[in-house]
Amino acid sequence: MLELLSAVIALVIVLLLMPGFIRFMKERGMIQPGYELGPDSFKKKKEKPPNMGGLVIALAVVIASLIISQVAGSSNLVLLLMIAALGGLGIGFADDFIKDVQHHHEGLKPRYKLIGQTLVGFIFALITANLVGTAIHLPFTKATWELGYAYVPLMTLLYVFMTNSANLQDGVDGLMGTVTAVGSAALGALALVIRGGSVSDPAIAYVCFALAGASLGFLHYNQHPAKIIMGDTGSMFIGGLLTGAAMVLRLQLWLLPLCFTMIMSSVSVIAQRVYFKLTGGKRLIKMSPIHHHFEMSGWSENTIARRYLLTVMALSVLAALAVIPIAP
Repeated sequence: MLELLSAVIALVIVLLLMPGFIRFMKERGMIQPGYELGPDSFKKKKEKPPNMGGLVIALAVVIASLIISQVAGSSNLVLLLMIAALGGLGIGFADDFIKDVQHHHEGLKPRYKLIGQTLVGFIFALITANLVGTAIHLPFTKATWELGYAYVPLMTLLYVFMTNSANLQDGVDGLMGTVTAVGSAALGALALVIRGGSVSDPAIAYVCFALAGASLGFLHYNQHPAKIIMGDTGSMFIGGLLTGAAMVLRLQLWLLPLCFTMIMSSVSVIAQRVYFKLTGGKRLIKMSPIHHHFEMSGWSENTIARRYLLTVMALSVLAALAVIPIAP
């Protein structure tokens, strides 16, 4: 019940604060940078939406999680997850700030972004290694996989990959909020039925359900045509939070179904670049990340969001089945 209350609190906070935030951002000209290439739908938007809506999402998640964790009995797990989530938010905010406020289209230089993500991922991996150990659960079995000394470098890479994957997926109205609402709720539900090592999982569920509620509230303003976008600020916050929660739960491999569409975005970008270089300029798909390929193939933004939603819902069922052997 407290998990649902966490979602409702976050939902209400976003619904109440977002209109004022949108006005504030518009007045200061902090809008989404324009596109020079891509489908016509990019170029024909009547009004460029304000950016950095992820700040409201993050605020709602933090407030809801802290309120519920205090009601249930204080848990340091909420603060722990905020290292991964707010670390991603900080990097994304720096990128958005440079683009929107300082008007440098390139944003934060990739090497600085990578350094920041690596540092946050490394610190979080060290903490989780000491907290829950270096073994991870395997799907459809009670067995675990002991990573030993490879745990910290592998989890650091996972954090970097997932925060970037979340960032790459945020390119279509309503898409990121839709898949995040389902994926985070599913991960929160899994947290309720297992014990992730030596820690108590309800606090993780509070945070995950808060993210689901905040994402639903954000969708009210981000569905096509979007009144605001979350920006790198929001997408990297989400990527960091989901990855951090999976690490504490030792459900890292469950990110594959729950965050499949995010991972697909990264894979499509990598595959496109490799194919382009190997073939001397040919393209594997029309445009990467792959949701832009679907746009250029005639899919509307609403169609893309709906089909991604169905995909994540189906894979969430698979994730639930895969965790049954672990449940007490």
